[in-house]
Amino acid sequence: MNNLWLALEGAWHVLLAGVILGAGLPAVFALGLRSLSYGTGHDADDPNHRTHLIGKIGAIVCFSLVIGAIGLGIAVIVAHGFGIKLSFERFIPGF
Repeated sequence: MNNLWLALEGAWHVLLAGVILGAGLPAVFALGLRSLSYGTGHDADDPNHRTHLIGKIGAIVCFSLVIGAIGLGIAVIVAHGFGIKLSFERFIPGF
């Protein structure tokens, strides 16, 4: 029975990582694009449409999160290829 709980616990971790990386990052990217479309209150068809400052800040935050996650994933793959052991003890990856 203990083995079943260990297997379910491992499956839960894999499922959570899949949801975060599989659906979470594209959702954050879409939120960044949506933030860029947030205008200053004028017509959307106006050729001089400008993005609101809050929309720009939100887009920068969202895109930074996505780029950071991609960079972290590449770093983990490259470090594993070189045989370097990564540790996430303090939430920030360390070698």
